[in-house]
Amino acid sequence: MAKVVLFGATGYAGGRILAEAARRGHEVVAVARNVEAVPELDGVTVRAGSLHDESFLTEVVKGADVVVSAIPGRPLDGKRLLDAVPSIAKAAQENGTRIGVVGGAGSLNTAEGGPRLIDTPDFPEAAKPEAGNHARVLEAFRELPESVDWFYVSPAASFGSWAPGERTGRYRIGGDILVTDEHGNSQIGGDDFAIAFVDEIETPTHRRQRFTVAY
Repeated sequence: MAKVVLFGATGYAGGRILAEAARRGHEVVAVARNVEAVPELDGVTVRAGSLHDESFLTEVVKGADVVVSAIPGRPLDGKRLLDAVPSIAKAAQENGTRIGVVGGAGSLNTAEGGPRLIDTPDFPEAAKPEAGNHARVLEAFRELPESVDWFYVSPAASFGSWAPGERTGRYRIGGDILVTDEHGNSQIGGDDFAIAFVDEIETPTHRRQRFTVAY
């Protein structure tokens, strides 16, 4: 079993990854700003902390197999996930820890050669700040030294608390191109996204790569 440090344990994706990892018997350190919102689960230790606190990050990552960021790309309390990438990379590299990132769909190409989803006319204006920031996070990871092991998972276009879906245990994997079904829809439920994410933790197949999951 793996030891997983999970930042953003109370969010939509983070909460489901937490539940899935705990269900499979992994040791999880759930990090959140509001620790009272973290559910009580076997094998889960709860810590209050932030990715932007370098001393805390260095301490909590020690001995971990994977450190997971399920933090939004947009600024929170004036701090961006992008700004924490160097510190995450340093802590992970020093400890031989792999990094897993819950990313966004906006940076996915809609077809070979583009355009990106965020650049299409129908992409919601309200979602652009989050999508744009996460696209920059992905680029920052791609620029890290080869010695830093990471993976970045983009969900389908339709993913979130407004479309939780039902747990099916199935999903399809793509690379940098949006995955759609036979009707042109791109969607994934929260539980099935978490299954795909924890599958990658258990069986690494996308080293230093972004991949996407959808039905």
